[in-house]
Formats: sequence, C-alpha cells, structure tokens
Amino acid sequence: MKTLEPSVLWTYFHEITQIPRPSKKEERIIAYLKDFGEKYKLETVIDETGNVLICKPATIGFEKHKMVILQSHIDMVCEKNSDLNFNFDTDAIQTYIEDDWVKARGTTLGADNGIGMSMMLAVLASKELKHPALECLFTVDEETGLTGAFALKQNFLKGEVLINLDSEDDGQIFVGCAGGIDTTAALTYKTENAPEKYFAFSVSVKGLKGGHSGDDIDKGHGNANKILNRFLWLVNKITDVRLHSFDGGNLRNAIAREAVAVALVPFSEKENVRIMFNHYVIDIENEKGDVEPKMRLALESEAGPKTVIDKKTSDALLNVLYACPHGVKAMSQDMPGLVETSTNLASVKMKENNKILITTSQRSSIESAKYDIMQQVESVFTLAGASVTHGDGYPGWKPNLKSDILKTAQQSYQKLFNAEPQIRAIHAGLECGLFLKKYPHLDMISIGPQMYGVHSPDERLSISSTQKCWKWLIEILVTTV
Repeated sequence: MKTLEPSVLWTYFHEITQIPRPSKKEERIIAYLKDFGEKYKLETVIDETGNVLICKPATIGFEKHKMVILQSHIDMVCEKNSDLNFNFDTDAIQTYIEDDWVKARGTTLGADNGIGMSMMLAVLASKELKHPALECLFTVDEETGLTGAFALKQNFLKGEVLINLDSEDDGQIFVGCAGGIDTTAALTYKTENAPEKYFAFSVSVKGLKGGHSGDDIDKGHGNANKILNRFLWLVNKITDVRLHSFDGGNLRNAIAREAVAVALVPFSEKENVRIMFNHYVIDIENEKGDVEPKMRLALESEAGPKTVIDKKTSDALLNVLYACPHGVKAMSQDMPGLVETSTNLASVKMKENNKILITTSQRSSIESAKYDIMQQVESVFTLAGASVTHGDGYPGWKPNLKSDILKTAQQSYQKLFNAEPQIRAIHAGLECGLFLKKYPHLDMISIGPQMYGVHSPDERLSISSTQKCWKWLIEILVTTV
C-alpha cells in the first residue's frame, strides 16, 4: 500500500491495519494517536472514555473561516472466516491489493473506519495543505455501542462544521441516518441425558456474504441463523429433535454468515433426515443461489453428546427463531430506495449457566417505527418465555437540505469531477445523530470512499475512489468559509 498515491495517506492506513483495535480494546490505537499528536506538536486531548481530539491551527489566510471538525471512529468490526487461525486482540491485518481493491486475507479489513482516520492524519501531518482551524475527533467503540459519541462532553468541541468520514459510497453525500436499538433475549434451559438409540448429527451453514446490518439489509443476503433453524424446525415437525447446541452469527450489526447446530433424532429417522436435508439444500439454493453463490450447507454424523437441551426449551428456541422477523420491514416514502425500518437476527449463542442468548438489532429513520419493530421482536421472544432486555439505543439524524456545508461539498464535487454528487440518507447508524443532540448548532455531512462487504471478511476498499475522496475532502476544506 505504501506505493499508492497519495503515499502519506496509504502509509497511515497501513500503519493502522497493523494495530489491533477491536471495539472496547482500543488502547493501542489511542496510544498511537497520542504519539502522533506529540510528534507533530499538535494539541492533543484524550477524554475519560478514550476519545482523542487533535487540533491544528488554521493556515495563513484561513484564520477567519469556520472551524471544521473532521471525525472518524477508531474501532473496527472483527469478523473472520471460521477456518482461519487469527486473533484480533494481537494480530495485524494481512492486507493485499487486487486490481483496484485493498482487501484482507480472511478477515475484515478495518477500512471502516481506518481510511477515515488515515485521511485525518494525512491532513494533520501536512505542511502544504490549506485549511481552516481543525479539530480532528477520533471516537471509541462506535461499532458495539457508540460509547465514545454517547460520552462526549458538551464543551469538548468548539467547531461549527462537522465532516464525518464514515460513509462507504463513492460520490455520495449523506445528510441523515437511521436510529437504532438492540433487543436481546435469554432462554434458560435444563440439561437432560441424551436419549438412547438416537442419531447425532451437525448441520452447518457457511460461505454467506453477511455484511452490514444497515447498509446491506436490503440486498437479500442470506441469514445463517434463519437458514439453519428452518431446516431443524422442518425436521422437528416430523420427528423428535433433541437439540444439543446452536451457535450462529457474531455481532449485532452484522448479518449472520455462519451457523452450526448439533442435534439428535431417533435412529429410525436417520435416512429420512438425510433425504430431507438434500431436498432442503436444493430449495435454499433455488431461493438464494443467485445472491449467495458461495453458500455451503453440510450435514455430518457426530459422536453422540452426553446431554441435550430440555425438550420444551429446544422447541421454544426453534419456534422463536423461525418467528423472529429479520430484514426490511418498510421503505421510505420520502427518499426512494432508502430502507426506513429493518431488524437483524444477529446471533444465537450458548452461554454459561444454561443460557441461550439471542441478539438482534432494530433500525429506523422514524423514531416511533424504531420502537414499533423493537416491540414486535420483544413480543415474539416473550411468547417463547424468554427474558428480554434492550440497549439504550441511539437517535437518527434528520436531513438538513439547506446546510451550508452540504452546498460547499456539492460545489466542490462539481468543480473537481464535473458531475453532481448524490444526496442521500443512510439506513446504517452514524454518530452524527448523537453529535447533533449535544451540539445542536453543528452543520454536518458524511462522506467516504467506496467500500463493499463491510463488517465481513469480504470487506474491500477502492483505491481509485479513495484517491478521489481525498481530493474532494481537500477541496471542501479550502472552500469552507
């Protein structure tokens, strides 16, 4: 990457990929930013939560321009292929270039939001670029709770304009985002001795695209939890299924890519289950094969486990996972093509103390609709006898189409590329809604280079789009008044 242009930008991105920075474990990247600030003799402040603010004075002639805040988050989503031996707490991301794309070997790349951080560092390090006074805000734990944005003190920032660099679409300016909330359900089970004369088998779903539960929820990607559970539910309709374990998905804001379960059925049904599985694979490939060409389903014999989940809870789990909504629930009537409301069945995990934890997330650009879909999900889990809790949630960001920085960004793009940028809202969550709640005067936009497969090991970053976005950002800074 160091051979790419502008070299300063890609050098910083390479350095960032070498620093482990899972959500809630950002100590090393915070230290890196602190050292950077000290190296360039820039005012650097770290708040109690770990948010880092690096300030740079205006260049000559720009002293009277509005102070601009550049903002990115410093954590990354940690997803990997299950067959890869990789530790996100200690290992550096293994990057490579293929055509116009920067990719990672078997893991997320962390361009979300490492490339935004890199642009900010390149601006801060430059002695040639012209710009107004800058506050570069690096927030912690955006991906798992927006902790940094939530904890931001009201007197921490002085700027009047904020440019968020956490978007993933070339030539698009985002002026609004959805709000979100998490819903978690816990089922408590008892263990029973595995019945005798039962056939034990594992069923797995792998190779799905997964992706961002906001940005990709409308693309028809398969949900591994749903696909796996549907087969087990069908088998349970014709014979006695005794469930030993179910493990699917990982992060609340990622569509589940992989899932595996171990179950038992009477030996007399062994061949029938295999036949059902073969038919089921054909059905799923007919439904999802065009969208999920790398999807792989497997059924394999297992050594019989000694215990199983009690029948009542096992049935409740299969029923609630089938009934739990997943995907797009409503499209926006105001902005064609924008998902308004959605929900994601993110993960199913066996925990200590005989708990099965089911994690979901709900999003909507309409606050009342966000709570409506949250309550729908809650009611399904309540009917299954689960205990249900919700996260704090975060607000959406209402578009301001009369924004001055929006006009500046539009004009800058037109000047550079002789084309009109798209003005959009995004179904994914951005920290901008929380910033606006604490700093109501802020004039904000969000931009970024083209990425695909974010929150999955298929994540890739366009080199040419990054170069284009860099030029655009510099032009916006020069033009801001």
